[in-house]
Amino acid sequence: MSPQSSTMPFGAFHRHGFARVGAATPRVALADPLENARSTLQLARRAADDGADLVVFPELGLSGYSIDDLHMQDGLLNAVEDAVAAVVEGTRDLSPVLLVGAPLRRKGRLYNCAVAISRGRILGVVPKSYLPNYREYYEKRWFAPGIGLAGLTVELAGQDVPFGPDLLFAATDLADFVFHVEICEDYWAPTPPSTAGALAGANVLCNLSASNITVGKSAERHLLAASQSMRCMAAYVYAAAGAGESTNDVAWDGQGMVHELGELLAESERFSLEASLVLADVDLARIRQERLRNGTFNDAVRAAEDPELDFRRVAFAHAPHGRPMPLKRAIRRFPFVPNRPEQLDQDCYEAFNIQVHGLIRRFESTPGDTMVIGVSGGLDSTHALIVAAKACDRLGLPRERILGFTMPGFATGESTKANAWRLMRALGVNGEEIDIRPAARQMLADMDHPFAAGEPAYDVTFENVQAGLRTDYLFRLANQRRGFVIGTGDLSEIALGWSTYGVGDQMSHYAVNPGVPKTLIQHLIRWCIASGQFDAEADAVLADILDTEISPELVPADAAGRMQSTEDRIGPYALHDFFLYHIMRGGQAPSKVAFLALEAWGDAQAGRWPANFPDEARRAYDLQTIARWLESFLFRFFQTSQFKRTAMPNGPKVSSSGALSPRGDWRAPSDAKATAFIAELRAALDQAG
Repeated sequence: MSPQSSTMPFGAFHRHGFARVGAATPRVALADPLENARSTLQLARRAADDGADLVVFPELGLSGYSIDDLHMQDGLLNAVEDAVAAVVEGTRDLSPVLLVGAPLRRKGRLYNCAVAISRGRILGVVPKSYLPNYREYYEKRWFAPGIGLAGLTVELAGQDVPFGPDLLFAATDLADFVFHVEICEDYWAPTPPSTAGALAGANVLCNLSASNITVGKSAERHLLAASQSMRCMAAYVYAAAGAGESTNDVAWDGQGMVHELGELLAESERFSLEASLVLADVDLARIRQERLRNGTFNDAVRAAEDPELDFRRVAFAHAPHGRPMPLKRAIRRFPFVPNRPEQLDQDCYEAFNIQVHGLIRRFESTPGDTMVIGVSGGLDSTHALIVAAKACDRLGLPRERILGFTMPGFATGESTKANAWRLMRALGVNGEEIDIRPAARQMLADMDHPFAAGEPAYDVTFENVQAGLRTDYLFRLANQRRGFVIGTGDLSEIALGWSTYGVGDQMSHYAVNPGVPKTLIQHLIRWCIASGQFDAEADAVLADILDTEISPELVPADAAGRMQSTEDRIGPYALHDFFLYHIMRGGQAPSKVAFLALEAWGDAQAGRWPANFPDEARRAYDLQTIARWLESFLFRFFQTSQFKRTAMPNGPKVSSSGALSPRGDWRAPSDAKATAFIAELRAALDQAG
């Protein structure tokens, strides 16, 4: 069953390719399997009520890990098998798959096992491959390793079930819900079994662990889970033993966590004396998309010589509940901008220096002495100018090598022009002013445009005559002054085609902002202020520019004095950047992008963002508004703007989330249609009512 074609409600997370997975840590009762079975089922019922699909329990959770030689007692092992049977019976009406740890006998050997249980059925039993036998560990004293076992079965709780590390578990009715199981030491090994499982098709990697805690070990677990989820392009669910385990010689913290593609989605409270359950929604469709677009992953599959043949795929009917529930994962309103202040600071440092060093290299390799830039007093030209100023500083050149031109037109505001001059003076660049209105009037008159006859005809020709003249002047000035033109357009404008093609603001000799979206540029300028890149005079101007409404200033103010607003015309940049990230970077279906946007921008999310974010972070949008601007984005992005991107100038890629240069990242035909994308969105919205 494809989640996109299901009859699930629009707000059901399963419909959009998510599965709810988690780590559970009951308070263990040492050597009391039936009590541990009751605790396991208690947490399983909690997870079911919360819509879980998969819950991972700790290693040897039905017996307790730290019972040492009691593992060899038949009385204990008989009770463990009874406990497994009790858990199996207790899951008949529960939705989540349970992965439960138990010591199990098979043909005269004892194995440290994970038992996969779904709706009263044992799907399979996975023995631990690598048994630690160093320092505080003595597992080889009790257990046989699972390495090399294949094609076997075991009788357990009255069922004859697959047994071995060669198992993958795949739901037949939830797309991409395929998981692999390994146990504790397995993912500390140089070649974790989960690597082979991922290459064979598992999207969720699970670890039942009884890792004892020592100082610094939690960070090591995070590192391993994050790196394994990133390298394998998967989700990784980890559940460690906690309260109740013996503290004779070691201690336990009960760490549970869920990672996806290197990112921590959720983590339990450590050192809790109570049972814990942490759940997160992993994006199975995103994982599939990442593997689809990453040739290296598929090369690794080929190098492993058809790893699917090394695994038995255990199919099961999962019967996902399909209830509309809020997502259990943070959907960032600004996906190009980290929420954590320390990460934002690091990202801004790197982004700014990528731009600066890109410009330095181009200046070094280009004949000429100067950098020519149009300065409007808006965000993009401001940021391009401070990048150029810093490039001069790094090269040891005077900032007078920058030739800044303000070019007022028919709608240029006094405040923005004043800010342009204030900034040029504060930075110490060479500033000049060229009034383009006489040339624009002449061109409009030559074209017999109604404006030349005194009519208020503010059409696209009226706008583009001004935009084109500005760029034409800059190119000719660069010829005259032995320089090159620095482009100012940003990633958001490039995505929407919000630029004048040819000899217009779409073109330059070298662009510094094409890898930076509008929502990040604001933070880059704030970072320049906070990190002291320039002096107090420049910082004051930058702060004022940040407070200025985004406007192309090509159409005169209306009767009420309101200036032309870019976002009134094309929609909020915050939403468009959100759409761009999930479509360009993730390849997600429009209906899923709408679902994610509603999760991020709905009323319930308002006010949950850091204080250093702009006021836009505190807005809310309903589904109707999101759908309106998403459809506009789809039309602009897929159908009307690619020809501009195909001919865009050079400029550095900044974010791993993507860029739109056909030479660096995005490649698409200029004559494609947006029909299929818009139809998919409309169909989902119609189905949702």
